Amino acid sequence: MCTVTFIPQEGQDFILSSNRDEQASRSPQGLSRIDQYEKELLFPRDTEAGGTWIAASNKDQVVCLLNGAFESHHRQPPYRKSRGIMVLEFFEFDRAEGFLQNYSLDNMEPFTFVIYDQGQLFELRWDGSKKHIKLLSPQEMHIWSSATLYDQKAQQKRQSWFESWKVSYPNPSLAAILDFHHNTGEGNPWNDVVMNRMGIVQTVSVTNISRTKEAIDIQYHEIVKDTIVKSKILLSGEVVESTKI
Repeated sequence: MCTVTFIPQEGQDFILSSNRDEQASRSPQGLSRIDQYEKELLFPRDTEAGGTWIAASNKDQVVCLLNGAFESHHRQPPYRKSRGIMVLEFFEFDRAEGFLQNYSLDNMEPFTFVIYDQGQLFELRWDGSKKHIKLLSPQEMHIWSSATLYDQKAQQKRQSWFESWKVSYPNPSLAAILDFHHNTGEGNPWNDVVMNRMGIVQTVSVTNISRTKEAIDIQYHEIVKDTIVKSKILLSGEVVESTKI
């Protein structure tokens, strides 16, 4: 997994979107809410490992996971734990800096984290031996593609699609972002943004997280069964019940 975009909106608002590329059997049908680390967490739960690839908290934090760091790696299991569990454990820390400085990544499989924390945007890449941390501008648009599925050539192609789309949509709406995440490509199911590699790995869902001053809205589109679940976590702490379309 995945394809991820970060699109700033007015003020400190933004829309973070994630296409999950995975086995269809690991596609959850809805959103989970838990009370943990004195926070309210909202996320789609992975049906196999129990973690997640994207989550938000009522403390104005969002974390999104992509497999791999800079390039495809040779897997060397057993690893210490699932990277999806690590997403949830991020919220044990009050701020991103605490996680970035103190969370042990020893014997963790390479990954990329996109972290929004109370107005700051971080990129963390773990290559299996070293952390690579960037502080990014939350006023700029960004795209990431999983290094385990997309080589440098494919990533550059996707970046070019994104740059062209930005010219057409300098102030994109959620509808325009959804269109990018569902329809961008060249008709090649191997590398299009909604991908399908002979049914073994395919885009199983598109998750949109929209942050406003008052709340974080999550729209989870499970593609395989074509269901949409929406929920909202108020930054004051209250979680609004999910609705299924």
